[in-house]
Amino acid sequence: MHAIQQQYWAVRDYLSPVLKESKFKEHGRITPEEFVAAGEFLSYKFPVWTWEKGDASKARDYLPAEKQYLVTRGVPCLRRATSLAYTDADEDAERLLSFGDSSGAADEWVETHAGRGATMDSAANPGEIDDIPDLDGDGLASAMADVSIASETGATVGETPDLDDIPDMEEEGLEDGEDEATAAPAASKAGGVIDASEVEVANGNLLQVRTYDVMITYDKYYQTPRIWLLGYDENRTPLTPSQIFQDVSADHALKTVTIEAFPHSSTLQAASVHPCKHASVMKKVIERMNAGVVEEQLAARKNSGKHQDKDGKKKWGFGRKGGKEEGVKSAGEEEEVEGMRVDFYLVVFLKFIASIVPTIEVDSTTAF
Repeated sequence: MHAIQQQYWAVRDYLSPVLKESKFKEHGRITPEEFVAAGEFLSYKFPVWTWEKGDASKARDYLPAEKQYLVTRGVPCLRRATSLAYTDADEDAERLLSFGDSSGAADEWVETHAGRGATMDSAANPGEIDDIPDLDGDGLASAMADVSIASETGATVGETPDLDDIPDMEEEGLEDGEDEATAAPAASKAGGVIDASEVEVANGNLLQVRTYDVMITYDKYYQTPRIWLLGYDENRTPLTPSQIFQDVSADHALKTVTIEAFPHSSTLQAASVHPCKHASVMKKVIERMNAGVVEEQLAARKNSGKHQDKDGKKKWGFGRKGGKEEGVKSAGEEEEVEGMRVDFYLVVFLKFIASIVPTIEVDSTTAF
């Protein structure tokens, strides 16, 4: 059934027309030319993204041969998406803590996850430590009664020992002996290369990090970019579909994120975020961001106009015949503001994808 569905999607994608008119502000969709322009901007500002040509037999004729899709490799995933889930269960309960001082003033703090049990196998939670009993005056006196401050030779603390009695340190033979704490050097293989299967992964204080190869393709039918995820564990072993879904938000796993055939390869299967809702979501995000960009551009244009007026007072007033026409033209230019450019489309798109896979650091544009 899944194979038939993939064949249907391939035929649908082949028969769908190529978008020629720009509609990224009105509908959230972009043309292939705009996808390439946005990809050029993304790869220029953030070099971790590069263009790939993919399999020649799977190349799309509406895209340049050397710029079929974008890819970034080795994207870290430090924890699972379930660790970010917050519920109203007893283990996630909150309670108010009050820390008062001698003056009566109290600081109130909120303790989260109050009902969750502490883990005893962590260095941060060593378990219960018995109280050390305090010694009172009588107990301290009885404990110190048998302590003598005289040395074995009969000299007291106030007397200075003779320097001849201090033995010299013998430095001979220190390097001849073998230290038991020194590990014997392991015999290395030819070439000094160690197989990854021989490396033991500790389950204690070492953080086991998953990595992902993230690809961005252009979907001809939905006329939007599409994200693809290919995961590896700490030993560079490909992740299974169930393991990949552990790094996807519970609202999207097995619903909008599925395992499908990568369109630019004949054998590769990867997790993909279905683009059926990308256009509507991107339209809303672009509208909000475009309003702020327009305000900034109008403010900058107004400030630049003030500077021009100040400079114009110092010049001769030739050419006053076209004053009205110039005034109408300048007013029309103020109304027509460029707003958000299509170059920023993929930057905004990655911020949207980051909400679907919150633990995979796909958004490398956070500082932009």
